[in-house]
Amino acid sequence: MFSRLSQLARHISRPLPNYAHTSAAAASSGARGVMTSSSAADERNSRTIHTAACLIIGDEVLGGKTVDTNSAYMAKFCFGLGMVLKRIEVIADDEDEIVEAVRRMSNNYDFVVTSGGIGPTHDDITYQSIAKAFGLKLKLHQEAYERMKKLSKPHPSQPNFSWDEDTPARKAKLRMVELPIDESRDLKKQVIFPHEDLWVPVACINGNVHILPGIPSLFEKLLDGLKPLLTTRLSDPEGKGNYRILISTPQAESEVATYLTELAGRVEPKGVKVGSYPRWGKNTNTVTLVGRDQEFLESLVAEVEKNVDGHRVAVEGEDDEETNANDQ
Repeated sequence: MFSRLSQLARHISRPLPNYAHTSAAAASSGARGVMTSSSAADERNSRTIHTAACLIIGDEVLGGKTVDTNSAYMAKFCFGLGMVLKRIEVIADDEDEIVEAVRRMSNNYDFVVTSGGIGPTHDDITYQSIAKAFGLKLKLHQEAYERMKKLSKPHPSQPNFSWDEDTPARKAKLRMVELPIDESRDLKKQVIFPHEDLWVPVACINGNVHILPGIPSLFEKLLDGLKPLLTTRLSDPEGKGNYRILISTPQAESEVATYLTELAGRVEPKGVKVGSYPRWGKNTNTVTLVGRDQEFLESLVAEVEKNVDGHRVAVEGEDDEETNANDQ
């Protein structure tokens, strides 16, 4: 099994936040949160992207009401671009939780995405919490507001809604375009509109924290829309990303463990990761080879197939047959 226990331990652990990125002149941990310098934020906004993290925010996910698919989409997005997704966390709609997590992630990873908590209701507190985390104020973003008025469609339950009347419904809608803004920085670096047909903005806070909605269709479209802005900052500017080779084996993991351990140590200097994944109730397990050098990966296939008595597959499970048990 490919280090699953150690991976689980890492994800369960909650390291103490490191606020070393906060400048001495700007440091403030009072009601306005931790302030960071505009130069530091600009550096984060332009640095080469090696690592990424995803923060899923929502009581509905933790309560089992909603199944999170955005983290899986984020993982595929990063894999395709060659970013190393180092952490995925799911937290509650709780200000303290959001503040702690987003500060830590901004400090530790190059590209951070949050999902959820930016709607019109009282429990949508992502914008205000992230503003507090970095000592920013919420300000009405005029372009986002104009786009909202132009592109959003009236809800059937609000046939008489008017943008010109100061009503509770209008105030609720404005919560979605009141964004954390650093007035010392270029506004265009802080608010991005990846699609002309969507009014929904992507707020980029502290140079590397990108706030996305939790609705999967919007999350996916907006994340994909960020790709042109990210490719020039990748360690591989051509954005070729990673390659994955799947090899199906009838052998138990315990049977091939010695060989895979030796192989992993041999190919690690070449940037290749070797994985082994059990498939309970099936007659095959899966060995994976992941790396950026496609030619080198291909050169390993015949050797691996021979040593695990397996064969390459395009999709995991394409050669499945049901069995009653699976020896681990």
